[in-house]
Amino acid sequence: MKREKFVNYFLAGLLISALLAACATPTPAPTEVPPAPTEAPAEPTEAPVVPTEPVSNIDADPTGQTVVWWHAFGTGANYEGIQAVVAEFNASNDYGITVTEIAQGSQADLETAVNAAIATGELPTLTMGFANGLVRWFGLDVIAGLNQYIDDSVYGLTAEDQAAIYPGPYSSGTLPDGTQVGIPMHQSAQVNFYNYTWAQELGFDGPPTTSAEFKEQACAAAAANNADDNPDNDGTGGYVYFPGASTVLPWIWAFGGDVVTEDGTGYVLNSQAAIDVAMYFKDLIDSGCTLSTPSFPNPEFAGRLALFATSSTAGIPFQQSAMDDAGNQDVWGATAFPGPDGTSYVNAFGQMIGVVRTNPDQDLASWLFLKWLTSPGGQALWISKTGFFPSQTTTDVGTRSADDPIWAGALALLSNAKAEPNLAAHGAVRGEIQDAYFAIVDAPDEAAVIAILDALNETAAQLVAETQ
Repeated sequence: MKREKFVNYFLAGLLISALLAACATPTPAPTEVPPAPTEAPAEPTEAPVVPTEPVSNIDADPTGQTVVWWHAFGTGANYEGIQAVVAEFNASNDYGITVTEIAQGSQADLETAVNAAIATGELPTLTMGFANGLVRWFGLDVIAGLNQYIDDSVYGLTAEDQAAIYPGPYSSGTLPDGTQVGIPMHQSAQVNFYNYTWAQELGFDGPPTTSAEFKEQACAAAAANNADDNPDNDGTGGYVYFPGASTVLPWIWAFGGDVVTEDGTGYVLNSQAAIDVAMYFKDLIDSGCTLSTPSFPNPEFAGRLALFATSSTAGIPFQQSAMDDAGNQDVWGATAFPGPDGTSYVNAFGQMIGVVRTNPDQDLASWLFLKWLTSPGGQALWISKTGFFPSQTTTDVGTRSADDPIWAGALALLSNAKAEPNLAAHGAVRGEIQDAYFAIVDAPDEAAVIAILDALNETAAQLVAETQ
């Protein structure tokens, strides 16, 4: 009995253990615990970039220097403008530079004075001059090349400054090798004055756009004067013929030619374009569509004796005075020189300024005044006092354009401007060009015209050789 009880108790225990095991909550299998995150190593930080001040390549100190500037504007509004820009610079520059201006008479007088000073050594530190004069003085080691100043990171011109300078007059100060010997202080242009009112009465809607239209209008004006009841104006009415170099050259450009060799070291004055222009002039003359005048043609243009008269834009105030004196209320303005295919040009020119070699400190001071005078700010002051056009497209001309539409119309023509050669011989060559184009008037045929231009080209080559 005891054994049977034991067995029964044992079996009962097993049954209870099995039931408890079946009812128990299962224990989940252990999971791997991810390792504690570690911080990524900090990336090295770069030290902040501190902008450095630009460093000049010019070893000079302009502080307290005196600049002596020779110029050719000793009277009237132009001299008042000179005095104004000098006073402004002297009062405002950061270096204590003092500019002293000295008028030397006309441009020819100025060149004579510089040439004499080269012999004596009593030169200014800055001088005005036409491009060919500066080129000649540079060849004598009197004028400094400006590239070191223009390109300097402290004292130079920015790319935007350079791009804003009108390319025509600026290029006249550039040598074939890229050396810049001067910067224009302003510009003028050789243009044609044109009477809009009279042209409309003759049946034309506006200025000619081709050389053929130019002839048509000039001849119509000549015919009108010949046909009216006033015998005193017979033989007038068309184009005032005075073939100075400043007039001949833009006609050649408009006819598709140039007057210098490709390398810029000599002249080409007998090209096909030059022949075509000479024959065009001869045709106008032979057709009775031109006239000549004893002096500047302001009275003739004002008196309707000429539909076209060539002039510098600096002559606009004088022409307006002539119109006023004649009581002429006609609308007039400036137009370009048109070619056969509609291409047109004006001749841009102006006085340049060059730095005379003295010593590094004075040369830099001279450059800083030149830079200021030819900047938009300096130009705005200078132009406000004179009748010139600015050398910078970014110059603020104030209300000038609105107040003077003739001036504004001429200013717009400067986008189609080229400059005359800056060869040292150009002063002498200009006179030869004028003589040759006067000689074509009496030439019997094209062969004779070509012979005149061939001789002109040979003379120009000789003059170039004499300056080398």
